[in-house]
This record gives sequence, C-alpha cells and structure tokens, in this order.
Amino acid sequence: MTDDVNQQLIEAFDRRVERRNERREFFKNAFGAAAIAGAGMSALAIGQRADAQTAPTDADVLNFALNLEYLEAQFYNYAVNGTGLAANLLTGTGTQGAVTGGQKANLSDPLVIAYAKEIAQDEVAHVTFLRSQLMTSAVAQPAINIAGGPGGAFSTAAVAAGLSANFNPYADDNSFLLGAFIFEDVGVTAYKGAATLITNKTYLEAAAGILAVEAYHAGLVRTSLYARGVQTPTLRTSADSISNARDSLDGSSDDDQGISPTTINGSLASNIVPLDGNGLAYSRTTGQVLNIVYLNTTNAGVGMGGFFPAGVNGTIKTSTVTA
Repeated sequence: MTDDVNQQLIEAFDRRVERRNERREFFKNAFGAAAIAGAGMSALAIGQRADAQTAPTDADVLNFALNLEYLEAQFYNYAVNGTGLAANLLTGTGTQGAVTGGQKANLSDPLVIAYAKEIAQDEVAHVTFLRSQLMTSAVAQPAINIAGGPGGAFSTAAVAAGLSANFNPYADDNSFLLGAFIFEDVGVTAYKGAATLITNKTYLEAAAGILAVEAYHAGLVRTSLYARGVQTPTLRTSADSISNARDSLDGSSDDDQGISPTTINGSLASNIVPLDGNGLAYSRTTGQVLNIVYLNTTNAGVGMGGFFPAGVNGTIKTSTVTA
C-alpha cells in the first residue's frame, strides 16, 4: 500500500453536515418513485415503542438480537461455504422459516476470502451463544431472504440506494463487501441502543462483547471498501449511497455515515469510523432497525418485509412510525 493510501486511512470525524439537506431531499424523491417493502440489515437494538405498555425483558432483547444474528450468519456462511446454518441452530419458539437465496460467493482476493471466513465463524458463534443463554426461550429462525439479482432482497436494497436492480452480493469481491456494508454499521448502532435496556449485568457484558465484535467487522468492511476505492472510486460512492438509504429509512435523524474522504484542518482524512462530535458511536432503537431490515418506505410501522418477508420472531417485531 502506498504512502498516499496510508495517509487516506486516517480516522476521521463526521464531515457530512453541509450535505444533509440535499441528501435528504434526494432520497425523499427517490423512495417516492420506487418504493419497496423489503430488505434490511443486522443486530440488537432496544428502544421504547410509543405504544409499549411495559419495557422489554432481557429475553425480549436477546431474542431480537438472535433474529438479526440469524440473518448475518446465513449471509456470511452461504457466501463462504455455499451452505447455511446447521439445522440444530434454527429451532425454537415462533414460526421457523427457510432461507431464500444465498450462494457461495465468487471471491478471488485472498484477503477478502480470509475476512469473510473469520466473520462467518464469528456470526455462527453469536447465534450459538445467544441460543445457549435463552435456552428453551430462544426464537426459531424466521423466514430470511438473502437472494441477489432481480427480485432478491439485496437488489431491492440496492434499488433503494439508487444502485442497480441486478445487484448480487455473491458476484465478486467488491459486491460482497457492499453487501456486508448493508448490515455491519446497523449492528453496531443497534447493540449500542440496547445498552440502557438490558438489566442483567451478565447479559449486558455479553452484549458489549458482541458490540465490540460487530464494530471490528464494520471497521474491517469499511476499511476494505475505502482502500479498494482508490482504484475503483465507485465503491466509495456506492457505500455512501447505501448509507444515505439507511438514513432515510430509519426516521428523521441523520446520523448514518458513508466512507468518502474529507478534509480536516487542511489534510485529507478518511471516514472509517462513523461517530458524533464527541467521538461516540450513535444508537438506533429496535423500531429504527426494523424500518431498515424491512426496507419500510412508508411512515407507518410495519411487521415484515425485505430480508424478513414474514417478519421476525419474538415480541419485538414492529417498526417505528416515522410520520
């Protein structure tokens, strides 16, 4: 890697304030024309719903996380091995669903292959761990759509971001990294959102451990896209478009960040780490996460769509009303 690229890989703060109004307007128009009711991301987020009568229990929180860890684990394992999770990791309460789509990715870069194998192993460990903590209370894997190409959840997400309807995350190294980028940042913000709602300190420590791993994954994916974007600039702009789409789906807040470089104090800086002005990662509620995973383009709360065509299992299953 050249010195110029190394210089570009300096950690940076959020630079996007001046572009927010234009970006919001663009996506408001784009979603109005090509609204779709599906696709998504990953992880654990707990926030109070406006109509909630009681706070979620720790089991509710862990099961919400488990639903979304199923999604990540299936995507990465199909991409690496061409097969999904073992049958004994799919059972539980609620309706068990099948996986639609998923295939071995056409990866050629040894580094990307190594990264994919490590993340796949980590996500299986997360599913196994959460199921072991929940025991007989663990929810079953819901129906999951991880198909690429026209009609698949990934391509639906790509259309929402203004990208190609033919998007297939299994096609090549760059496509795989963009597919992973759809999930990873959401997982970090979601686990952070759960921090104040987990009452058991043992579970809180475990969630913090998973949050750290998801943050490592997100940083790895963002760094890989940024570095490969030196030779292929569209990788950076595509990642930025995905970030913008997530931001438009999760409500009125404008926190999500892409990876394109900025200038800080006259020097070029990357945006590998998405954070606020205090250097902190931001949070998402369960409702915001579900708006993303369901690719909910309406202002109403919904209970299914996108990567979870029949919704998730458990008590936390409806997205936030954004009107």
